[in-house]
Amino acid sequence: MRPEPLSHGEAEKIRRLGRAVIETESEAVSALADRIDDGFVRACGYMLGCEGRVVVLGMGKSGHVGSKIAATLASTGTPAFFVHPGEASHGDLGMITTKDVVLALSNSGETGEMLMILPLIKRLGAPLIIMTGNLRSTLAKAADVALDVSVAKEACPLGLAPTASTTAALAMGDALAVALLESRGFTAEDFARSHPSGTLGRRLLLHVADIMHVGEDMPRVRQGATLKDTLVEMSRKGLGMTAVVDAQEQVVGVFTDGDLRRTLDQPVDIHLTAVDGVMTRGGITARADMLAAEALRLMENKRINALLVVDGDQRLIGALNMHDLLRAGVV
Repeated sequence: MRPEPLSHGEAEKIRRLGRAVIETESEAVSALADRIDDGFVRACGYMLGCEGRVVVLGMGKSGHVGSKIAATLASTGTPAFFVHPGEASHGDLGMITTKDVVLALSNSGETGEMLMILPLIKRLGAPLIIMTGNLRSTLAKAADVALDVSVAKEACPLGLAPTASTTAALAMGDALAVALLESRGFTAEDFARSHPSGTLGRRLLLHVADIMHVGEDMPRVRQGATLKDTLVEMSRKGLGMTAVVDAQEQVVGVFTDGDLRRTLDQPVDIHLTAVDGVMTRGGITARADMLAAEALRLMENKRINALLVVDGDQRLIGALNMHDLLRAGVV
């Protein structure tokens, strides 16, 4: 169904409202910069010293934000998980231990479900950090650290739907996560290990050995093989090239689609011509322990579509092409 055409005035009103939301939320986030104070440092200190996990609590929209903050913490080196306050009073409170740190989100600081479990959290002795828009609230006063995420106004024109306030809380959560990440010395490799299926994980963890063709799947012919036999091997293995090896399986050259095109420009008999005279001697090779991302960069720099993989003695142990990298999600 096509949308109804809008008048110029209606379209301009929509644009104006959209810009106003972005500006309001931008101002709310900018105001947080001055609140990265000693309280923020203490909150990070509690989390850095935590022997258990950071348990994030929040109701409603604060719960959605809290769930995202927990996920961000967990993926950046700070073990964390989200607990719904309503479920906490029905058994899930047992998920919180004395070794944990509790990070609670409540814009009002008076959320009923949070107040109900507050005495139990305090009895456990787990440090309580509160992110709130009301530093005079019950939760703020009971917390070990209260982080101010108040906003001048919501982006909602009615002033009702949590908009700027949830954006501010989310930004403060990101600030905590990144500060902890840096303090822990968390690296890109650490991030990749917790995201093995993500693009970064594949780029940082996947090695040539994980995706190369080995054994009978490797395209290879012996020195002295005819051009006909070489073409048959290339066609059978489907990598667009074949290695040429000696009796010890050491690579002496490579014959590629490009070599084939150049060869066919000459008057040759494929039944009699040996591959040795038309192959590319040596060729570009890779190591099995090379990162797949490094192999991709090598192929791009050399403007080739396939690589032979050799061991320390230049013996052929594998082969791969650009399609293998594409299937592995490296490209």
